[in-house]
Amino acid sequence: MKCAVIVVGAGRGTRHGGEVPKQYQLLGGTPVFTRTLMAFLNHTQINSVIAVISQDAAPLFATITEGMAVRTVFGGASRTASVRAGLSALADTPPDLVLIHDAARPLISEVLITQLIETASTEVGAAPGMALSDALKRVDKDTLAGDDVTRAGLISVQTPQIFPFTALYSAYAALVDDVDLPDDLAVARAAGIKCRIIKGDVDNFKITNPGDLERAERIVQHQSASILCVTGTGYDVHRLIPGTQMMLCGVPINGELALLGHSDADAALHALTDALLGTIGAGDIGDHFPPSDPQWKNVDSTVFLQKALDLLSQQGAKVRHVDLTIICERPKIKPHREAMRVRLGELLELDRSHISIKATTTEGLGFTGRGEGLAVMATVTVSR
Repeated sequence: MKCAVIVVGAGRGTRHGGEVPKQYQLLGGTPVFTRTLMAFLNHTQINSVIAVISQDAAPLFATITEGMAVRTVFGGASRTASVRAGLSALADTPPDLVLIHDAARPLISEVLITQLIETASTEVGAAPGMALSDALKRVDKDTLAGDDVTRAGLISVQTPQIFPFTALYSAYAALVDDVDLPDDLAVARAAGIKCRIIKGDVDNFKITNPGDLERAERIVQHQSASILCVTGTGYDVHRLIPGTQMMLCGVPINGELALLGHSDADAALHALTDALLGTIGAGDIGDHFPPSDPQWKNVDSTVFLQKALDLLSQQGAKVRHVDLTIICERPKIKPHREAMRVRLGELLELDRSHISIKATTTEGLGFTGRGEGLAVMATVTVSR
C-alpha cells in the first residue's frame, strides 16, 4: 500500500524556551526537524513526506532540508489546522495510509514505523502507546494534591499515528474551523474510525521542555559513540523424517516431511540462537537447554531464542542484522521465505530490511543432497 507521512512542525515551541523553536534546535549537531524527517525518508515503505511549517520559518526550513525530497505546506493557528493543511496537500494524489507525526519527536525508530504500517489497514488505524508507571493524582487550583486516579486502562499516546487516508481526510474536513483536538486519534474516534494501540517506544518522547533536549542529546551521544559491532555464527542440522509439518524460523511448513529433534527441531531458530549466544561469549544452545533434560521435550524453539535475546539485553547488546542460509533439497523454501522474515522480525523486533533468508542445495551431494537432513547456517551482527 502507498504510505505518506505528514510531519507537523508549525508551532513555536514556547515551553522549551529560547529564541529558536524546539524543532529547529540542534540535536547531536543536526536540527531536530531534520532528524525527524530523515527517519521517514530513509524508510523503504514511506512513499512521500510532507512537512507542515510556519510561514515565517520557511527560510530556515529551506536551509536545514536542502536537497531533501520533502514537500512543504504552511500550517494554521492550531495543530488541528496544520494537520488539515497537510491532508489537503495529499488530496490530489491520495495515499492508502497516512502517518501524522510531531516534528519534535526525532528519535522515532524504523521498527516502530514498520510495526504501525503493518498494523494499520484501509479500515483501521494504529497508534503507539506507553503504559503509565507513575502514581496519578488530581491537583486543585492551589496545587494541593487531591484524589487518586487509577492507572487501569490508561496509557500515554505517542505519534506517529496512522490512518486510512480517505477516512481521516473526511474526518478533518467535517470539523468546524476553530476546533483544536489533542491529536489525530481524537479526530478519528470522533468520526467513528477504529484505532489499534501498539506498544510505543520509551525513546520516542516529545521534546517539550529544556530537560527533554538534554535527555535526547544523551541518547544520541550514546547511539553515535564508538559502538562495538560483533558477528556471531551458528550452524544446526536436523534429520528429515516422514511427517506432516516442520517448523522453520518459527513458521509451520505443512507437507510430507518433519524434522526430528528433542524440541520442535526448528533448525533455523537453533542456528540463530547459537549465533546470538556467540556474540556475547555465552556458550551454545546445548549449555542452556541440554537435550538430556526432559523439560525441553517438544518445546517451542522461540523459548531458546528469547533466552539468547534476554542475555544480549542484559549486556546492552542489540541485534542489527540477520542472515540465514537454509540448505536442503526439500521442502522448497521460497514460498515460505517472506512469512519467515515477518516472523523473525516479530521475534527479534527487527525491521525486515535487516533480515535475509536464502536457500540453496548441495547439488545432490552429502546428507542434504540425499534428502536425509536439513542444515541452517546463521550469521548475525550485534552492536554492543
